[in-house]
Amino acid sequence: MVINIYLRNKEYWKPSVFYPLLHLHLLRSFSLWSMKKDPDLESALSRNRRWIVNNQIKNIILRCPNHVAPVNFLQKKFKTLDLQGKALNWLKKYPCCFEVYLENDDYYCQLTKRMMFLVEEEESVKDMQEPVFVERLAKLLMMSSNQRLNVVKFNELKRNFGFPDDYLIRIVPKYPDMFQIVNHSGRQGSMEIELVSWNPDLAVSAIEMKAQKHDYEPCFSCSLPSTWVKSWERFHEFNSTPYISPYLDPKGLVEGSKEMEKRTIGLVHELLSLTLWKKVSIIKLCHFRREFCLPEKLNVLLLKHPGIFYVSNKYQIYTVLLREGYNGSELIDKDPLVVVKDKFGELMQEGLHEYNQRHHLMNLEKKKKKGMILERPEKRKNRTTETSEHDDQGGDLGGIFDPEERKQFYKVLFDDGAP
Repeated sequence: MVINIYLRNKEYWKPSVFYPLLHLHLLRSFSLWSMKKDPDLESALSRNRRWIVNNQIKNIILRCPNHVAPVNFLQKKFKTLDLQGKALNWLKKYPCCFEVYLENDDYYCQLTKRMMFLVEEEESVKDMQEPVFVERLAKLLMMSSNQRLNVVKFNELKRNFGFPDDYLIRIVPKYPDMFQIVNHSGRQGSMEIELVSWNPDLAVSAIEMKAQKHDYEPCFSCSLPSTWVKSWERFHEFNSTPYISPYLDPKGLVEGSKEMEKRTIGLVHELLSLTLWKKVSIIKLCHFRREFCLPEKLNVLLLKHPGIFYVSNKYQIYTVLLREGYNGSELIDKDPLVVVKDKFGELMQEGLHEYNQRHHLMNLEKKKKKGMILERPEKRKNRTTETSEHDDQGGDLGGIFDPEERKQFYKVLFDDGAP
């Protein structure tokens, strides 16, 4: 109806006008489905925002000759990173991660020594985690309808599961008894990873493993406050029927039936359990609708189970998160790769703190020169003494471990309105 009204006016036929309006209409239609906000889980989602951007910049620099990237080259990449402004200003905000220098009137960027140590540590962890990657890939293939996954589509989610960028070279060829690359259609972009042999020992979901450990029947857990009475009632009704493994062949299940819903919820739960941060984009997940036999309106189904999943549209990206994977805003079981990536986040925070402190002092000096600040001598003396004492204790790094200061730095680091 809304689109028809737009089409009657010739002005709206202009691509520059029509497509943004169409996008807005579809976005609003999709956003009609929402879930009550959980501040802790929203915080967990926002914490990774700038980390993701800097991780991508890190990967771009590592792919450059001698691990040095011209800042002008990074500036061109900023659009693909959904960033605005000058790349040089962004890089200077993280002096502990990126080293910027001037050579022949051009700026260049390389990773700092501390950053390179983390890169080496991450690569070491990936090598040690190879058996985990093999099992994880086998499980994903075992849940798919034909035990095959399209490579192009899977590449969209590979980092959610922790797979290295070169997994097709590093992992797949080393295990010919488990995986093979096929292209049955012969078309470009139709290359698939196929499971060679079924391993029954791996066909055990996280829910079933937990049930075996504690000696009870496999079932879902609910992570909602006791005040959500109706949601608890619906959860108990849903949980009263037998659990259906996501590794079960769904061909015998009727589409739209309660059994199929049970299997789908179990499959999404298992997929999230295999990810590093127990979360994934719903849109990307829907790209695998055929492979995992997912319903057309997956977001509607997930919203019916708020005790198991949390659905957020933060940054206009619909994300589903596994509630039981978090305690407040903190991930409960951290993969070794997550531990390394957390160190990267700490390094980012330290650099941003250093940058903010330096610019704060510079701004104060400018204001003093202009006569905008008339500070009492006594107060200035106390502040100088405090600064000196702080420097004697080891510089800026010490303050990071103060809870209140840490909270303030995170607020600056992940502020939506920050440039």
